[in-house]
Amino acid sequence: MVTIYDVPADALIEEVAGRLEDRIEQPDWMAFAKSGQTRELPPQQDNFWFIRGASLLRKVAMNGPVGVDRLSTEYGGLKRGSNRYSVSGAHSDTGSKKVIRKLLQQLEEEGFVETAKGEGRRITAEGTSFLDNAASDVLSDLDRPELERYA
Repeated sequence: MVTIYDVPADALIEEVAGRLEDRIEQPDWMAFAKSGQTRELPPQQDNFWFIRGASLLRKVAMNGPVGVDRLSTEYGGLKRGSNRYSVSGAHSDTGSKKVIRKLLQQLEEEGFVETAKGEGRRITAEGTSFLDNAASDVLSDLDRPELERYA
């Protein structure tokens, strides 16, 4: 049985994002929203919403139960200070909690994620099965000799 730990993360996220396009929909406001305070512009990718959803599902499966605050820290970045004026230097900042919260709600409606009282969100059996099926397809499509032992 192939699990999410057996395949590369980028290939798994790409496969799961393709499968999520049929199940969840991107809100209209996402065309104008930034993905965090450290960004200047909204995401330029057409399928950003689905890629972030796939990434969130993988993170919840690996690290769960996990809350929105911790996830926003993982999706944060470096907020740079200005060189032109004498202002504060660079420091880290969080990612957009609205985007993360909305995606988790959509994944919860699909039955992939559930809320654990006081602990955050965790993956359900249906979500684990969904990710494992995607991982199995990714592994069969990969042409990498070092991963043959998992096939």
